[in-house]
Amino acid sequence: MSNKLALITGASNGIGFELAKLFAKNNYDIIAVARNEEKLNNACEALRHFGGSVQPYAADLSRYEEIETLKKKVDGLGRDIDALVINAGQGLGGRFIGGTALEKELQLIRLNVDSCVHLSKIFLPDMIQRGGGHVLMTSSVSGTTPVPFEAIYGASKAFVNSFFWAIRNELKGSGLNMTLLMPGATETNFFKNAGQTDTAVGASQPTKPSEVAERAWYALMSGHEYVYGSDEAEHEGDVLNRLQSESQKAQRHRMISEPGSAGKK
Repeated sequence: MSNKLALITGASNGIGFELAKLFAKNNYDIIAVARNEEKLNNACEALRHFGGSVQPYAADLSRYEEIETLKKKVDGLGRDIDALVINAGQGLGGRFIGGTALEKELQLIRLNVDSCVHLSKIFLPDMIQRGGGHVLMTSSVSGTTPVPFEAIYGASKAFVNSFFWAIRNELKGSGLNMTLLMPGATETNFFKNAGQTDTAVGASQPTKPSEVAERAWYALMSGHEYVYGSDEAEHEGDVLNRLQSESQKAQRHRMISEPGSAGKK
C-alpha cells in the first residue's frame, strides 16, 4: 500500500519542520513548502532520512499567484492530499505608530490571513470530494488576546482562530478532521525574525518546537478540536484569556511584549 500524502507549509524550520518529521516517520510522503529555497532543500534532505518521498516546493505564500502555481504543481502529481498543514506564518513586533512599517504589516496579513483562506479555499474541496482527511491550522495563543506591540500579528491570529471555528462548523460531516494549533513562546527563530529579542516574551522561549509538534500530532490524529503548544499556553488561553476583559489582557501582554521589557522585573 502506498504512503499517504501530506502538504505542509512553513516546513523548512521550527514547528513546521518538526511536524513534517512526524508525518514522515508515520508513513506519509511529504510536499514541503517554504519561501527560502536553500533552507527548504536542506530540510527536505533531512526529512528523507525518515523514509518516503519528500517534494520541495519553494513559494512565497504572501503572493496570490504563487499559491495558484503551487496548486497547479500539486495537481500535476496526480495524487490525493490526505493531510493539509497550514503552518506558514510570521510575526512582527514594535509600535504600530512610529515603529512598524505598513509594508511589512500588510505582507504579514497576506501571509498569516490571506494565504490561510486561499489554501483552504483551493485544497479543501478536493479533500472533501474524496471523503476527507486531516487538516491542521497553526495559529497562536496570541489569537486569544490583544497583543500591544504585536498588534497586527495578534489580530491576524485572532482571524485564523475565528476562521477555523467557523469553517470547521460548516464542514461537519464532510469527513475532514480539523484541529487548531495554538503555540505559545517556542524556541524558534520567530522572535528574532519579528524583531522581539529584547522583549520579555522573546527572551523566554521555554518550549521546544518538537514538543509543540508532538502535541499537535497527537491532537490531530486523535480528533481533538484544538491544542496548545504547552501547558503554560493552555493555561493562558483557556483560563486567563477567558476570565479577563480585552483591556485587562492587553495590559497584561504589554508587560511582556513592550520593547525593552526583557531587562525589566
